Amino acid sequence: METRTDTGCKYLTKIEQIDQLNQREKTELQKVTEQFVFRSNDYYLSLIDWNDPDDPIRRIVIPHVRELDKWGRLDPSDEKAYTVIPGMEHKYNSTVLLLVSSVCDGICRYCFRKRVFMEPHHEYLRDVLAAVHYIRQHSEVTNVLLTGGDPLVLPTPRLEDIVRQIREIEHVQIIRIGTKIPAFNPHRIVDDPTLPEMIQAYSTDRKRIYIMTHFIHPRELTDVAVKAIDLLKKAGAVIANQAPLIRGVNDDPEVLAELLAKLSFVGAVPYYIFQCRPAVGNKAYTVPIEEGYEIVEQAKAKVSGLAKRIRYTMSHSTGKIEIIGKTKDFVYFKYHRAADDADSGRFLVFKSNPNAYWFDDYDEVIRDYPTTQPYRSYGPE
Repeated sequence: METRTDTGCKYLTKIEQIDQLNQREKTELQKVTEQFVFRSNDYYLSLIDWNDPDDPIRRIVIPHVRELDKWGRLDPSDEKAYTVIPGMEHKYNSTVLLLVSSVCDGICRYCFRKRVFMEPHHEYLRDVLAAVHYIRQHSEVTNVLLTGGDPLVLPTPRLEDIVRQIREIEHVQIIRIGTKIPAFNPHRIVDDPTLPEMIQAYSTDRKRIYIMTHFIHPRELTDVAVKAIDLLKKAGAVIANQAPLIRGVNDDPEVLAELLAKLSFVGAVPYYIFQCRPAVGNKAYTVPIEEGYEIVEQAKAKVSGLAKRIRYTMSHSTGKIEIIGKTKDFVYFKYHRAADDADSGRFLVFKSNPNAYWFDDYDEVIRDYPTTQPYRSYGPE
């Protein structure tokens, strides 16, 4: 199916619509798209160098046959365990997450929420009033994160209705909007003045809206994308960027350093580098944790302090676990934020496992340092 929106973008949802692919490629990739949704638009596809089979933008959005490799889970961070009502999660005390959309402007091939696009009616928020009521009843909630899918795919009046209701809750201080629209389709922001106007209306001096962008390669920072960022900043939003480490896209320290530097130049603060989650279909896009740590540290060494504020973390079922160091024999983790507040700050030492892609791949605990008790030793001193 091919559609065009009022921002002028043409959307493609069938792999056979990609003229730059030959018939053999289309036939092979149709098998992938039967299992995992494909969606992109002509703006983002124009960033691809089709003469380069390893082009990083191509790798982000064009299916690959290795997505059919048997590996991973549909819900690798066990989001279902923290779901209060369909489309609303409450994992961390102060933060509620709302999946307000089941559509993205493009589908990242490494997406960890493939299930949202497979069964959208079971996964995204349909009862906004019930979510607002829940948040009102939980005064510990100071942050509400709008995600999906992509919230900025929603028409501005629809998004504003959600933002308005949340902003009316006195104890909610921060509204976060997680989006890849500035990378996938910055014209959505540039060509719709009502969107920055809405941000300006609800991002106040003491209660800011944060836009969590998703740039993962420096070539996504086009002139129009930078203009979109600037419009959001001028509207009063705080911009922070979070990006996964993806094989073949940003797993080169030079490329990652360029991304971090350029983000800092345009004011999209580098926030998290995420370990690619072990979702179904993601094996070809993942980098082992310890290799990833080396890449991130080498990239950080090449940029200023303003560009190296990222934390390299895993969004594990039990919390955000930061990879903070490694030696020849050991790797070091810390709970940056835990689902159980008692675990926040907990420090763990494991025996090195160069083939580990996720926290669960480590099984030999050397030390475990809780934050409020003497450490427990599981190995030699």
